[in-house]
Amino acid sequence: MLLSGKNAIVYGAAGSIGGAVSRAFAGEGATVHLTGRTTETLEALAEEIRAGGGNAETAVVDALDEAQVDEHADRVASEAGALDVSFNLISHPSTHGTPLWEMRVDDFMDSVDTAARTTFITARAAARNMIPRKQGVILAFGGPGDRSGPEREYYLGGTQVAFDTIETIRRQLSIEAGPHGVRFVTLSSGGIPETLPSDFDGRDSIVELIEGQALLPRAATLEQVGRAAVFAASDYAASMTAATLNVSAGALID
Repeated sequence: MLLSGKNAIVYGAAGSIGGAVSRAFAGEGATVHLTGRTTETLEALAEEIRAGGGNAETAVVDALDEAQVDEHADRVASEAGALDVSFNLISHPSTHGTPLWEMRVDDFMDSVDTAARTTFITARAAARNMIPRKQGVILAFGGPGDRSGPEREYYLGGTQVAFDTIETIRRQLSIEAGPHGVRFVTLSSGGIPETLPSDFDGRDSIVELIEGQALLPRAATLEQVGRAAVFAASDYAASMTAATLNVSAGALID
């Protein structure tokens, strides 16, 4: 197993992507520390993982609260013996469909501030526990987004700025923590249709857009994202840091 004996914290574990990553980590032997703000959804996921033979622990942690994040990360590292992997999958609010020149400052900044704060807080907590051991992997989820021609309306509010902020944190922390053996990788996606609720208004058009941008005749699935996360967290990717792992099925061209 690629992650046998590893301890991984997943922030936002009860979300669709967080759940897929957590299942994949546990399936490869990691003890997954599931965090979020709702006990019931975390426990349901933990029971599913345990029923499949995996190891999972739960904790209510607000990833925007630095005291909670620091206390939990320190406790995992102390009680489990190490913190090997930290993956931030906290969603950030977005206001789509409104041009920037018509958007309220607070609406724009809501997404940017949430992404910047939670990424910094969780990555900092992980790095502090990984650096003394000279090893560890910090993961984030984002993507540069679509940059089609000016004929398309592409109003994302602060979402794209938020993703770019995550990438800036990833680059800087990679530079500073790399000499201490800590890696930082972002998984970049062009969109995952499975994350859209079946009753979401306009779902079909969004799925069509996601799949239409992909070079492959399909979009990335949650299972594929989970497997890519396992690779990024494993020793198979030991030489990968300050980088993005493109899981967009060709929607994003490097």
